[in-house]
Amino acid sequence: MPEGLTAGKDAYPGSAGPMIFKPDDRETPSCVAGTFGLLPVWAKVRAFAKRTYNARTETAAEKPSFRNAWHKGHLCIVPANAIYEPCYETGKAVWWRIERADGLPMALAGLWERKQWGDDGPSWSFTMLTVNADTHPVMRRFHKPQDEKRTVVVLDGSQIDAWLGASSEADMRALLRPCADDLLVAEAGRL
Repeated sequence: MPEGLTAGKDAYPGSAGPMIFKPDDRETPSCVAGTFGLLPVWAKVRAFAKRTYNARTETAAEKPSFRNAWHKGHLCIVPANAIYEPCYETGKAVWWRIERADGLPMALAGLWERKQWGDDGPSWSFTMLTVNADTHPVMRRFHKPQDEKRTVVVLDGSQIDAWLGASSEADMRALLRPCADDLLVAEAGRL
């Protein structure tokens, strides 16, 4: 477990969470604690992470907050037991827990950056990549009715190594899609 993390603790935008990446000089992935929310090198305050915890795959290459990490191929996996999203089917926001149907941890596709801050907080930061979920049977149920339906990219099996080893934008984009329809389950009010 990376220093600064506690087993079973939830991560929120701006807090510390684990990320897995492949250092340039090694084949074996490493796990470090990073700020949940990408902090580009030009960010002045850590609170910026509360605006950059998700990155739309369609615009990550162009958006100032994400383009450096995208173009440098700073790819990571964000491990998670579950994610939480609001469902408005009752007419009000009800938070739902979403997890893998088989109970295994999720491997979420992400981007990372590293910046020295001059304090004892993590120098690493990360974001989760998202795609359209209009047709995904589980993920299309979340967010406000008028909002576009989005999902994090949940990688499975060989997709995990393929993501960490992607060497071109084409390789990256080939993996950025909603997960298999039956991979996820959701339950209301279970936080």
